[in-house]
Amino acid sequence: MKILKFLFIGIFFGIVLVKSEAVSWYRIYEMFRFQSFHMYGIIGTAIASGLLFVQISKKRHIKNAEGVDIFIPKKEDGLIRYIVGGIIFGFGWALIGACPGPMYILLGTGVWSMVIVIIAAILGTFIYGILKDKLPH
Repeated sequence: MKILKFLFIGIFFGIVLVKSEAVSWYRIYEMFRFQSFHMYGIIGTAIASGLLFVQISKKRHIKNAEGVDIFIPKKEDGLIRYIVGGIIFGFGWALIGACPGPMYILLGTGVWSMVIVIIAAILGTFIYGILKDKLPH
């Protein structure tokens, strides 16, 4: 039964992203060309909501679905790796026109070319898993 709850939340989230045009290639294109505030507003709202939730969960000891306190570990120092990783992520996002979550939503809306993107993303994740210990972190 718990899995159905998460399935319905995912479907609802997908509908919200489609209706807000957050998965629209044209909106993403506008964002990367600095022609529209639409996507920056969505991303800014998500960041503000995330910051608010993290602060509330730290102060009020909010529990997850299994009843365990939510614990957010401190991030390691490493500004350069976050900048490089963000640039690579941004290049991929600009090239494909979708970040990882919306890839599945776009597939669900009938954009069948996303199958290639999803397979490539899974393959890239697999290759990273193999090479992870050999890469400088």
